[in-house]
Amino acid sequence: MSPKSPAFMILFVVSLIAAAGNMGLQSVLPNIGRAFRLSDTLVAAAFAVSALMWTFASPVWARLSDRLGRKRVILIGLSGFVVSMLGFGLAATSGIEGWLGAITAFVLMATARTIYGVFGSAAPIASQAYVADRTGPAERTQAMSLLASAQGLGTVIGPVLSPFFILPLVGLAGPMYVFALFGAIVLVIVLRFLPSGEVVRVPSASGHRGDTGKGLWRDPRVRDFLLYGLLVTGAQAVNISVLGFHIIDEMAATGLDARAAQPFIGLAMFAGAVATLMVQWGLIPLLKLRPRELMRWGAALALLGNLLSIASPGYFGVVVGYAVVSMGAGFARPGFTAGSSLAVGPHEQGAVAGLMMSLAGLSFLGPPVIGVALYEFREFAPFVGNAVLLAGAVAVAWLSPALKALAARADDEAPAAEMAPASQPGPEGNS
Repeated sequence: MSPKSPAFMILFVVSLIAAAGNMGLQSVLPNIGRAFRLSDTLVAAAFAVSALMWTFASPVWARLSDRLGRKRVILIGLSGFVVSMLGFGLAATSGIEGWLGAITAFVLMATARTIYGVFGSAAPIASQAYVADRTGPAERTQAMSLLASAQGLGTVIGPVLSPFFILPLVGLAGPMYVFALFGAIVLVIVLRFLPSGEVVRVPSASGHRGDTGKGLWRDPRVRDFLLYGLLVTGAQAVNISVLGFHIIDEMAATGLDARAAQPFIGLAMFAGAVATLMVQWGLIPLLKLRPRELMRWGAALALLGNLLSIASPGYFGVVVGYAVVSMGAGFARPGFTAGSSLAVGPHEQGAVAGLMMSLAGLSFLGPPVIGVALYEFREFAPFVGNAVLLAGAVAVAWLSPALKALAARADDEAPAAEMAPASQPGPEGNS
């Protein structure tokens, strides 16, 4: 599958709109929580249910994408995204306008996010598997890096556009309505124009314990990729969840109220997203890095970003630290995603895609709640916790036998970025 093919461009847009919608919501969520006069930790905890559903649903959608076909599962995921965004917007409007009590409205908002938790993982899992089905091992790192960069672009678009969608009649809920509309348009495009033309993939029964996808998380071929991904995505989830509250409080010290701080939140998220795109569109193709190198650079930079946030806690320090963390994630995510895909066989691509996508749910299950609670305790505490997690990720990236085996196997192959994209015919949105 060529990155210039219509099918790849459609999948690129699917990942982009999901990331834009979720980061747009993430950018206004702290303000909504403050408007409802709820504690920061409660706001983070309420959405852990959505993350829990994502974690349990991801392997299910992976198996269904093998049986039903990738396109059908992408359509299901997009439908869940649209319903969730629309429901969240209606609940938020009802609470802000006083039509419902704050607690009732917030429960409905959490319910809308739970819908996304159940169905939202379907689209990125099937998209990743769609690409894996149609690329050879040598081209897969580049293809998945490009697909992952759609998330980076979405994280630029979402926070930057969200302040413009905060309109008089709909207020802070405005971005949700707009992204629901965009999602509906993309759903129609996928329905009409994404080629199916695929043989339904049934996992092999050859006897390998990873073949059916059950117990794959224990498989030594992918176990270290999973551990690394959990550490890195968990730390990044803390950074994302704390960011809005941190900036609101920093701006409050200068006399700005929470609503006036919204553009500063968008600017910080914009800086992080640009840093991610610089990595995925510029540095990865330029440096021709393989998965092991991507993982090493990713963990080290994310660790550095959190140390910067500890050393310089003011607004500009927050922005720079978040940008460096985002650079690290830009290296790390395509590293462990492509590495795990290359470590297994063609019949296991749906299963490993589901397993890696479940990290998006796990990372937003406990870490944001713990991170925001630590932030309410001490401003620097979540960054110290992240530094510990990321030190572990650095150790995995340097010491993992699975990564060493993958690198040894690739020694006779050209780096993925040197290879021309495959001509035959699959991430995530952050959740």
